[in-house]
Amino acid sequence: MSLVFIRRLSKTEKREADLMLALTAEERMRSRHKFQTSDSQTVFLQLDRGTVLYDGDLLQSDDNTVLRIVAKPEPVLTVQAATSLDLLRSAYHLGNRHVPLEITPTCLRLAPDSVLRNMLEQLGMDVTEEMHPFQPEAGAYGSQGNHHSHSH
Repeated sequence: MSLVFIRRLSKTEKREADLMLALTAEERMRSRHKFQTSDSQTVFLQLDRGTVLYDGDLLQSDDNTVLRIVAKPEPVLTVQAATSLDLLRSAYHLGNRHVPLEITPTCLRLAPDSVLRNMLEQLGMDVTEEMHPFQPEAGAYGSQGNHHSHSH
């Protein structure tokens, strides 16, 4: 049996999830796609084009089944700096390259890239490879706004 998920529930619609689906950052940008849950359930997303999903989002199917989206750990580069200004400077340089970037109060995260890693290390940043859920900013013009939480 497969389920088709057609809408995102609002934050005020509190519901328990019937299923969970772990997705990478790239997969959470696909509004129309077929996925497998960890228990081998086939689910289809048929959401409005441009929908970006975030960790904890709830989706509802046409038969009222609720699916919880989980940010799947994936390879990332975590950037830390000695000062806030150094971290801000790194964010500026990455932004100039239009790099999808997760911004937290203490670090930046981006997809692994040897050229960018080298640049950041030349700027004096501490760059480590990790497996971590990646939740890049939606962008200033994203239709969903800054929807994710910063509870790390």
